[in-house]
Amino acid sequence: MKQGRTIAFFGSSLLSAYWNGAATYYRGIIRSLHELGHTVTFYEPDAYGRQQHRDIPDPPWARVVVYPGEGKEGVSRALESARSADVLVKASGVGVFDEMLEAAVLEVKRPGALAVFWDVDAPATLDRVRESPDDPFRSLIPRYDFIFTYGGGDPVVNAYGALGARRCVPVYNALDPDTHYPVPPDPRFSGDLGFIGNRLPDRESRVKEFFFRAAASLPCHRFLLGGNGWDVPETPNIAYVGHVYTRDHNAFNSTPRAVLNINRESMARYGFSPPTRVFEAAGAAACLITDHWEGIEMFLDPGREVLVARGGHEVAEHLRALTPERAHSIGRAAYRRIRAEHTYAHRAVQLEKVLEGVL
Repeated sequence: MKQGRTIAFFGSSLLSAYWNGAATYYRGIIRSLHELGHTVTFYEPDAYGRQQHRDIPDPPWARVVVYPGEGKEGVSRALESARSADVLVKASGVGVFDEMLEAAVLEVKRPGALAVFWDVDAPATLDRVRESPDDPFRSLIPRYDFIFTYGGGDPVVNAYGALGARRCVPVYNALDPDTHYPVPPDPRFSGDLGFIGNRLPDRESRVKEFFFRAAASLPCHRFLLGGNGWDVPETPNIAYVGHVYTRDHNAFNSTPRAVLNINRESMARYGFSPPTRVFEAAGAAACLITDHWEGIEMFLDPGREVLVARGGHEVAEHLRALTPERAHSIGRAAYRRIRAEHTYAHRAVQLEKVLEGVL
């Protein structure tokens, strides 16, 4: 991508991670694009209480435009102001006006500009359009210059290709080493295993299996649960800490003996979809235990840089055997691997090459 390109990005929120798991991803990608000389304006709605739960102030590396979450006047003005951009991006899961935006960015882009659909939940999107052939987005897919995805590997690339996508490119989650890094332990988050994740329909049963089942089998171990929406059983060894703001992620990851990643069901089914938590934990040199999904070895080496579990019983087995020394060794190995190969600076360079036709 040539220096000085302007990018208009319509997404859920850059300023708030509240009910918005993609915030870390957006921030890392956009900040790294800014550092390469590109100018990004991020358009986000005032919706779901996110503006009342901001994690960061307006950043110096992007201009943020917040439009009303109700009524179409505000989003229409935002679209009009984005008309002059070199690249127009519509991310999935904005939460309001999604259908309108998916069509409108294609209509307002000027000649010579690029339109990108950036799918941060490709498994859900693909399942939806397959089940509903009359879904309005289905007919728009071939009109986008690029489909970028949060992950998914060849299964997602092939699925989008079958729907007529011109080109689908996974742009995986990564680490922003200036945001996520090791810090001293924080007594608020002391324990044996920590997990952060909002309660979502296709995650809940997996959390019950991988987290609550492990906690039930290890009554003498202390478990920490962060995120929104959970009804925590009255179990003495589980501490529910509620929403964990971005400013506390490093402490949460650096303090327990291990931290747990649990993919949503659809992400695990497609594979090749490491969530932001994987990179945040590795960036803090945490010992990570993850549920099994295809493609993990592309990012971390099982047994040496990450521990992999196929159920709550294996999570419990890992914890029983995990000494502080081994936890430290695994965490440091993951830290070195991710910083060397999987930062948002790496992803931004990839994006430049893709948009310029080099890759």
